Amino acid sequence: MKLNEIRDNDGARKSRVRVGRGIGSGLGKTAGRGQKGQKSRSGVSIKGFEGGQMALHMRIPKRGFNNIFAKDYAEANLGTIQKLVEAGTLASDGVIDHEALQAAGIARGGKDGVRLLGKGEFSSKLSFRVAGVSKGAKEAIEAAGGSVEVIYVQPAAEKAKAKHRTVQTVRAADKAEKKAAAKG
Repeated sequence: MKLNEIRDNDGARKSRVRVGRGIGSGLGKTAGRGQKGQKSRSGVSIKGFEGGQMALHMRIPKRGFNNIFAKDYAEANLGTIQKLVEAGTLASDGVIDHEALQAAGIARGGKDGVRLLGKGEFSSKLSFRVAGVSKGAKEAIEAAGGSVEVIYVQPAAEKAKAKHRTVQTVRAADKAEKKAAAKG
């Protein structure tokens, strides 16, 4: 076998059907679209359209909602933290915060910070600086001789709003400058 003799298996690559290319092809003239009407035209998007009748996806009752004010915390269990401290992956000296937990691979995501949960055994004397902590986790940390500092992390939604407001005020200031320059 030579490189120039290498071929795909028969039928592995199917050539596209060229419609509207004469009677002999079997798909000439109307190209398999039938006669006239909306579906024979290009640019038609009528999936789910029922001729003006209320569409199925609108007739079915809806459930639940997305809370736009919900905070997105990365959750970390005390049992997992204890295992990493024992393994030497997480430093037991200093303050453990979101960055330290991310570096250790515990806190993934969490746009609004880390929240500690009390699942698992915990016995290390550690100090934490996190965005949230459950009641059980706080009790377990303090029982082991550690401390927890709950900090305020500005939610991602508020950050986006603040950014939007800043952009709007800058645009308004630019408009005012242009207006003043045009007058004077």
